[in-house]
Amino acid sequence: MNQQRIRVYYEDTDAGGVVFYANYLKYIERGRTEYLRDLGFEQGSLAKQHGIVFVVKSVSADYLSPAYLDDVIEVQTSIDLIKNASLVFAQKILNIEKNTVLFKAEVKVVSVMKNNLKPCAFPQEILEKLNGRK
Repeated sequence: MNQQRIRVYYEDTDAGGVVFYANYLKYIERGRTEYLRDLGFEQGSLAKQHGIVFVVKSVSADYLSPAYLDDVIEVQTSIDLIKNASLVFAQKILNIEKNTVLFKAEVKVVSVMKNNLKPCAFPQEILEKLNGRK
């Protein structure tokens, strides 16, 4: 599991000081990116070296409780399912001080060829690292 702490800034909130709903999707995107980076895979390098990019195929999200201006939240990211060309991430956002789950999401990501955006299998080295980390 990867954990990323984020402070909620003014730019993340609406006029009432509540985090705007779409920003949760940005937070979990960062979580997935850092998860892969911890495995040694930067998305820019994957595109250059292997010609693949990851695209989000689907998101199932539950907004459970709001985050507010100046809260410190934590994005937790893990992988639930690994297939030859796709991953299913399980992600949560928690309020650290209150130890409360604010948001949950399941995100399916597919590997596609950069040049034509057609699905393709992960290179073997990526599958090995992913399966070793799960």
